[in-house]
Amino acid sequence: MNPVQRGKLAIAAAAIGVGLLSVTGCGFVNAQQTTHQYSASDGIKADLGPLQLRNILIVASGENEPGRVIGAVFNTSATDATLTVSGANGAQTEIPVKANGETFLNDTADAAILSTAGVIPGGLVPITVRSGSDSATVNVPVLDGTLPEYAKYLPTTPTPTATPTSTSTSTATSSEAPAAGH
Repeated sequence: MNPVQRGKLAIAAAAIGVGLLSVTGCGFVNAQQTTHQYSASDGIKADLGPLQLRNILIVASGENEPGRVIGAVFNTSATDATLTVSGANGAQTEIPVKANGETFLNDTADAAILSTAGVIPGGLVPITVRSGSDSATVNVPVLDGTLPEYAKYLPTTPTPTATPTSTSTSTATSSEAPAAGH
């Protein structure tokens, strides 16, 4: 191989090396996303003693409207637990969780409703979660019914209904009474 061919080969090898470095450079400089743990959901993740809260969020139609807490609570202990969620303006709800069990707040008929969401949908509201002597304050997202998957969880405000009252009483007459012996 003559010196010109060796020079061309060296330049080609250098170009390939630079090309490979530019392709793999992103992985060298930036952290791998698969090694970073995060909540891949709209809600938050928190651990409170033996209780594990997953995908917790509040669904409400407005700041001063009732808000429904949805997500999942897992109990890793051998005893039943109650999770108390305290929100804005004294709003509070309790969630029972069986021993070594789970409570899915989006499936139960007994919904966990706070009397007020505390922040407009799209914002974060600080809530205090408590179970026994364990307590933590976490910022929870408030969403509205814009996304179809959350619309069915919007709490409904009961409308007042009139209670029917009777103003007159009726008494049975002898013609309405059944005949004896027949």
